[in-house]
Amino acid sequence: MPTQPLPPTEAPLAAVDMGSNSFRLETGQIVRGRYRRIDYIKDTVRLGAGLDGNGLLTDEAAERGLDCLRRFAARLAGFAPAQVRAVATQTLREARNRDAFLLRAQAALGQPIEVISGREEARLIYAGVAHLQPSVQRRLVIDIGGRSTEMILGQGERATKAESFAVGSVSLSMRHFADGVLTASRFRSAQVAAGAELEEALLPFAPDCWEEALGSSGTVGAVSQVLAAAGRDDGLITANNLQWLIGRCVAAGHVDKLDLPGLKVERRPVIAGGLALLYTLAAQFGIERLTPARGALRQGVIIDLHERLAARRVGAAARASAAGGDRRDASVRELQRRFEIDTAQATRVRRVAQALFRDAASDDAEGARELGWAADLHEIGLMVSHHDHHRHSAYLLAHVDAPAFSQTQQRALATIVLGQRGGLRKIEEAMTDRRFVLQVMALRLAVIKCHARGDVRDDALSLQTDGHAARLRMADGWAEARPRTLYLLQEEAQAWERSGVMRLSLGRHSGGVG
Repeated sequence: MPTQPLPPTEAPLAAVDMGSNSFRLETGQIVRGRYRRIDYIKDTVRLGAGLDGNGLLTDEAAERGLDCLRRFAARLAGFAPAQVRAVATQTLREARNRDAFLLRAQAALGQPIEVISGREEARLIYAGVAHLQPSVQRRLVIDIGGRSTEMILGQGERATKAESFAVGSVSLSMRHFADGVLTASRFRSAQVAAGAELEEALLPFAPDCWEEALGSSGTVGAVSQVLAAAGRDDGLITANNLQWLIGRCVAAGHVDKLDLPGLKVERRPVIAGGLALLYTLAAQFGIERLTPARGALRQGVIIDLHERLAARRVGAAARASAAGGDRRDASVRELQRRFEIDTAQATRVRRVAQALFRDAASDDAEGARELGWAADLHEIGLMVSHHDHHRHSAYLLAHVDAPAFSQTQQRALATIVLGQRGGLRKIEEAMTDRRFVLQVMALRLAVIKCHARGDVRDDALSLQTDGHAARLRMADGWAEARPRTLYLLQEEAQAWERSGVMRLSLGRHSGGVG
């Protein structure tokens, strides 16, 4: 997969936010450190309302989503892949058939789609708010989505605590107001349910942890607009204003009879759940004033994408020591520290694996970066057990909280790491992708070369590929001086022969002995 040229520093960037209630497409650019919106489209898809009792996304909901993504694809014509990032949130975190939907969704959009974890969603939300509405105060940022609510503490540009809770305006509305009937008892039931989900956040997000509270995205914005249209405190969200609005809903008796200026038609079916959740947050966390924020997930995605591109421009050496940059690098270093990884061995394996991968796929810089992260963390499972540590490593990488990585990226790294040793059948579903095959082959060969856990020379091995054949060339005298390593390489060639995916042969080349 050839690497695409990087876009100019101030080129437009695009974010696709596939939320549980709405899909959003925003294009913007960072000009001299300031964010400027270019275009914005919102489509009420209600993907979250399409999860059935078995956790499966219904065909009707899937088609609504695909239709929207096709419209987005038309607006993204002319954008290079490096200028676009698409993320999916709680509904696709939950959906048991998400992989089948994602295949169709990526074809409709024409771009990869990443399913991000709740904490990663929260981090990106805070990034959007902090950039568009800077402040030095300690902040609580709340984002009520369709099926999840994110709570973040932070100061300046840095989030210090980020959590996601599986309760939102769509899920509460479906459970407590599915037939549209609005009663005081139903609001109380919804508030109890929301409070139970949020109870574990009471101490970490207590009022003494923050100085101002901001609400991001749809529900907060919708409620604020209704309050402003009613002339109540310029749209400021307070417990009293929420009680008044809930009273108006109960008086109406049904969502179809709601007469609230400022409330959009598409927001009616989920306003009750959103109000119950907002009131619960205000009451439980002592929020006297909740102000709508200017930033949200989509802007955070664009800002994060801008930082990733900037990190690629400055180069790997500068990136390692620079402040900011691609936050995934810092996340990997923190995981190495946390799981007490032998960083000297990880560095050896990374260096050899990336060199072999570049031999075979010289123009795939992104594939090399992904392989580098896999090599950095390939022994993370040793913290659990030496036996089958590659399986433990794969499990941890797929499930650990790794800020700045999406769930999709973590699963990809986990699959590479799972393939670092043993038979190849366990990863055969992923072996249809040539990049993945070369990444796994390079990692396996690097692990073998570095198995003695001592210093190695980079010029001892080189890897060439031609179609479904690969040839590992060894420097003159290198293999003869290392009979145990040669034995392991011969075993490796037999493993690839059995796989039927790619044939690996061993040969010689002239060069230094490592």
